[in-house]
Amino acid sequence: MPANNQKNSDFMPYISSGQSIAEVTIKAIVLGSILSVVFGVANAYIGLNYGMTISASIPAAVISMAILRTLFRRKRVTVLENNIVQTVGSAGESLAAGIIFTIPAFFIWAANAELAAQGYDHVVSKNQIFFLSMLGGGLGILLMIPLRKYLVDKEHGKLAFPEGTACAEIIVAGDEGGSKAKTVFLGIGIGAVYKLLFYTSRLWSESPGYDFKRFLKGGTVGVDATPVLMGVGYIIGPRIAALMLSGAVLGYLGIGPLLSFIGDQIPGIIISPGTIPLSEMNPAELRDSYIKYLGVGAVAVGGFVSLAKSLPVIFHSFSAGARELFSRRASIEDKPRTDRDLPMSWVLIGSLLIIIAIWAYPGTELHFMGALLAVIFGFFFVVVAARIVGIVGSSSSPVSGMTIATLLVTCLILISFGVSGVKGMVTAMSVGAVVCIAVCMSGDIAQDLKTGFLLGATPRKMQLTEFIGLLFPAIAMGFTLYLLGDAFGFVKTEATPNPLLAPQANVMATVVQGVMNANIPWAPILVGGMIAVAIELLGIQSLPFAIGLYLPLSLSTPIMIGGIIALLIKKSNKDKILVNARHQMGILFGSGLVAGDAIIGVITAGAIVGSERFSTGGYRDFFEAHEPMTGSLTGAFGPYLSLAVFVGLAVLFYFVARAFGKKLS
Repeated sequence: MPANNQKNSDFMPYISSGQSIAEVTIKAIVLGSILSVVFGVANAYIGLNYGMTISASIPAAVISMAILRTLFRRKRVTVLENNIVQTVGSAGESLAAGIIFTIPAFFIWAANAELAAQGYDHVVSKNQIFFLSMLGGGLGILLMIPLRKYLVDKEHGKLAFPEGTACAEIIVAGDEGGSKAKTVFLGIGIGAVYKLLFYTSRLWSESPGYDFKRFLKGGTVGVDATPVLMGVGYIIGPRIAALMLSGAVLGYLGIGPLLSFIGDQIPGIIISPGTIPLSEMNPAELRDSYIKYLGVGAVAVGGFVSLAKSLPVIFHSFSAGARELFSRRASIEDKPRTDRDLPMSWVLIGSLLIIIAIWAYPGTELHFMGALLAVIFGFFFVVVAARIVGIVGSSSSPVSGMTIATLLVTCLILISFGVSGVKGMVTAMSVGAVVCIAVCMSGDIAQDLKTGFLLGATPRKMQLTEFIGLLFPAIAMGFTLYLLGDAFGFVKTEATPNPLLAPQANVMATVVQGVMNANIPWAPILVGGMIAVAIELLGIQSLPFAIGLYLPLSLSTPIMIGGIIALLIKKSNKDKILVNARHQMGILFGSGLVAGDAIIGVITAGAIVGSERFSTGGYRDFFEAHEPMTGSLTGAFGPYLSLAVFVGLAVLFYFVARAFGKKLS
């Protein structure tokens, strides 16, 4: 396959435009739809638990090659069929990201006693989640269509689209033979068994840790010893992992002990929004009362800074997109197969229907102004997201910053028209949900279209199948959120003592609630924002740092371990070809660990809810009774066993990447 930096005029895809081979087939659609639901549900669980999602394109492509070749040995499976599978299969992951960043805010508000006293009674139903998913996802797909020619085709050689390019290379390599699928399935198996033992069976502790009592009182150390976080750390790499850990170190080994020291010096002092004396707070209470709000401010500023850095890209892409929207005149059939998009009439009519649907649909409080805002912000940020993922990839796209910007501006506009309080909160978050989903989907389809461009796929067939990839996970998302909410909750209560963290949704909920009701604790949020500004002034990317400051330290440490494994692999040999092969196999193994861990997590959540609905709740009682650090089946030995097994998994990860990478090279 030609290099990605080759000039567009000289470019020849893997399958030329004159060739006609199988592309959209029933087996590709069915397998892609299944993978879309699996990765969508898995990423919803991962994102709500840990605040991040993983790209599904590469794992979907590898799994597709393995399954289709196994089931259809007599009939050759084409690279374009595999491309359709990954196109459909990766849509669920992107939808999940857009959903978990926003929709849980409704559940968080519903569990808030103060809001209930103010009259908050909005319940987001499964049908409304499906409705918002389809509208936001459809908007993202449609608005990306007129941008394909410019961003993917004309900018070839300038925009790398790293995930899309890597996915194309893997599909081509698979067409030529390889052992990548074995690595992914090995990771899935190990991740699933590991999760089943420590989490579902409660055999050992999940999160061994220690709260300091004298030295560094108020500080804490720990590690969530889970395969998913190790895999995520490897995938995002050592630099981003280190930035996250640095934020956690500042919050939980710096600010926490400082607050505790102040409390000891001034006995009995209570500082809002805390409700008990500082000296009596443990690290978890310090986080809930102060460090969490510092993280909210840092994440908000980090997102805005990422957005501000993209302003030149925004204006350039906006003008190019507008030109593409109004200047296309050539007949579709007169163009080469590899240059045929869905007609512009589809884009215009589809966008108009989405505006009408947003306006007319009851229950979301999205009146005409909200519908208009959703589409305006949607188009603006779809252009932004599509261009940004072409430069830095999907993982570094500042989706949270764009969503926060949408929410803040929407809140201010609504307030200026006299819409505030509970009604304004629901309207603003509904707008934010549609925009966030559209942005996430546009980034996914941009990467997919790049893969198709390199392979020689037909753009309009990919664009149509994106809607299929959106449909089935959109149906599953509502059930998944309710399942996880029933099992774990989103707010800490007596019934849900260890809720899902949902960091982005908590940030969105805090921002909207504070602006609409004028009761936000601005002081710690502004201080957190200033910390992010200081980090940026040092020339360091503040958003990963801010996420680390918001999340507990125990989540950042295993991510850092995964990053260290990636660093060791990159330093394992001077032969660049061998090192790249090892790193690629490490990514596939890490993706498998993530998928296996997440799938068992969702199955366990289903078992918890099912034990209450269809029996006496025995499994839930067992699950919760063995939840504390020393309450596992191995008792006080549990934390030590947890650390030992986790270290063993890290060593296995390293040697699997080395061994399989050597075979690949």
